[in-house]
Parts: sequence; structure tokens; C-alpha cells
Amino acid sequence: MTDARLRHGRASLALSFFAQGVAFALLVTRIPAVQDRYGISDGLLPVFLAAVPILAGLSSVLTERLVRRLAPSVVLRWAQPVVFLGLLAVGAGSEMWEVAVALGVFGLSVGALDASMNMLGVSLQRAYGRSIMLGFHAAYSLGGIAGASLAWVGAHWDLALVISYLPVIVVLLPVVLVGSGWYVDGERTGEGTQGHALGQAPGRSDVAAKAGPGRADGVAFKLLLPLCLVMTFAYIGDSTVSNWSAKYLQDVLGSSEELATVPYNAYMVTTLVGRALGDFGVRRFGAVAVVRCGAVLAAAGFAVVAGASGAWVGMLGFTLLGFGLCVIVPQTFAAAGRLFPGASDAAVARLNVFNYVGFLIGSPLVGALGDTWSYRGAMLVPMVLVLATLVYARSFADAGARYGGGHERPRVVDVGRGGNEV
Repeated sequence: MTDARLRHGRASLALSFFAQGVAFALLVTRIPAVQDRYGISDGLLPVFLAAVPILAGLSSVLTERLVRRLAPSVVLRWAQPVVFLGLLAVGAGSEMWEVAVALGVFGLSVGALDASMNMLGVSLQRAYGRSIMLGFHAAYSLGGIAGASLAWVGAHWDLALVISYLPVIVVLLPVVLVGSGWYVDGERTGEGTQGHALGQAPGRSDVAAKAGPGRADGVAFKLLLPLCLVMTFAYIGDSTVSNWSAKYLQDVLGSSEELATVPYNAYMVTTLVGRALGDFGVRRFGAVAVVRCGAVLAAAGFAVVAGASGAWVGMLGFTLLGFGLCVIVPQTFAAAGRLFPGASDAAVARLNVFNYVGFLIGSPLVGALGDTWSYRGAMLVPMVLVLATLVYARSFADAGARYGGGHERPRVVDVGRGGNEV
């Protein structure tokens, strides 16, 4: 595989991450507008919010099985357009059942998309032999900024949801379809050989692929479990921002609907900056140090949000949150890839389920605590959970893989077949 092919694969995958960031931000930052359009009560809203991660988690499980027959690039190529169409349907309907179906389609396609995108990212990082995973998630953050900014425009001009969504989809859908022709898949020579085929040195990860109880398809769940917990804690924090920041500013801190779209945008700006610089931090200080630093910053952000005296202080807290949470999720996927080099697709798909577990727990939990106690107090729960990441930080170290542990490997460019093959 040539350097040019790798660069093209990296750029096309970054474009997909960007497009997904746009789509997700357009949905979550207009939740109040979706609620108003369909007359969804505050009590029923958490049910709708929970349905999306449940279906996405199911889809991630199915994607693990699907990529045994199809390359992850093929799954991604067809899942992303369905995400866009699901988003458009959310904005175009008028009846409760229509938004239920639209969110169902969105959730199922998002699960396949997230799993396949991160599978490709992990295999490309292994091919490069250095930390690049944060860069893909930085592209997602950039897309989130663009999507939240467009949502602000829609709220400012009181545009119908379908009017806000349609131009974005018309532009991005053909672009990602064309870009999908340059996806690069990892080596698919069978379980247990993938890491060595990509230049992976033998180490602890080889032992992990053969570890005892709970092993299935080369993935020992006992070894994956700490990363699953970290992923859950991180997405409880992230879902708190994406699903509740707008309502928190509007209902608790007394902001306008227009201003309530800003915290998610500020959060995405800081995740962009943190992820753009994060790969350099991982290469210099190692993944363990970067994850620990992120957990402490995220906890401090939640503390500021909980104690905020006004909307601008609240936005400061959400901004700090972005700097902290931004590094945890990409490094969790990368750590799974290092731990199970011969079964990274399966490890990523299973780990991705806990992305949605976090969303499933986080959104209803904050909503229930907010209704029965207070939304300020509810913000302390994800703060404590994110701090628990410090207990599992050592799971991000791997002497066998070397990259991500404060070291670099010589660049390896042979990653097997390209994205056009099935």
C-alpha cells in the first residue's frame, strides 16, 4: 500500500467523521425545536432520547457480525447516507409516529456508522505506527461546530427544521459518497494475524487475544471491560452536554433559546482544539497521562456548571468540559485496537456498544435527577463518574504496541486491501 493511498484513506475517513459531527449536532442542538414541533412532553422526551442509543447499540452488535463478510468501508459507505435521510425525516414529519420512525432509522444507521468509522480509524493508526486517532475525532468536532452553528442560524431566524436540514444534506451527501471511494481497510487475513501483518510487534496484546474466560473471536471481555467502563463514563458526560446543555441554560440559568444553542458549540470548539493537539500529547507523554489529565479537567467542568451563577459561567463550565472529555473516547478506541490487534474490528464494535450505554444511562439519569431533585445536583453525578476514569487509566498503556505509550514506531505503509474491495 502506497503512502498516497494511506493519505487519501486518512482524508476520506476524516471527511466522514466531519459529516457525522454535522448531522449529530443538527439533531441534538435542536431538541427543544423537535420537542415543540411534535408536541413531545418533558416526561416523554427521555424515552425518545433513549430509543436512539438503544437501536444504535443493537446496530453496533450487528455490524460486528456484518464485517466478517463485508469490509468496514462498505458498511460505512452505505450507513452514512441513511443517517442523513433519517435526520431529514426528523425535520420533515408532523405526527408523533413519524418522528419515532425517523429517530429509529437514525439510531440504527448511526450504530453501524460509528462502529465502522472507528474500525477504519484504528486500522489506519496501526498502519501509520503513531497516534492519529484523535485527529479523526477532531474532524468530528469540527463538524459538530459547523452543525451547531447552523442550528443557531435556524433558531435565530426561526426556520423550520426541514429548511435547516435540507441544504446541509444536499451538499454533504454527494461529497461523502464520492469520498468513500478512497476508504482504506485494514489487513483481513484472519483473526490473530492482523497485528503482525501490519507491522505490530509481539507483546501484551498478543496475550490479550488469547486470554482465558470470556474470550470470543480473539477478544477477552475481562481485558476489554475497563475500557468499556471508561467509554460508558465518558459518554454519560458527553450525553449530558449534548442532550441537556441547551435545556440547562434555558431552564436553569435563564438564557434565551438562541443563546441555549451556544454551549454545545463552545463544547465542540474545545473538543476540536483538544483533539487537534491531543495526538502530539499522546506521542510525547503517552496515552495514560493524557487520559488522566482529561478526566480531571472534565470533572472540574461539571463542577463549574453545577455551581454556575448565570448563563455565561455555565458556558465556561461546558467549555472546560470539552477540553477534558475530548481525549478520552478516541484513546479508548485506540487502546482497544492495541490490546487486540488480531481482532480489532470485533473489539471496536463491542466497545462502541458502551458508547450508547453511556448515552442510554446519561440522558434519562440527568433528566430524572433534574425532575426529582435539581438539575444542578444532577451535574455532579457525571462529574464523579468521569473521575472514576482515573482508576482505569493504566488500561491505556501497552508496551507491545509502543505508539500511544509515549513512543513511536517506524512508519508501516502496507495495510492490505483498499476500501473498494469487499
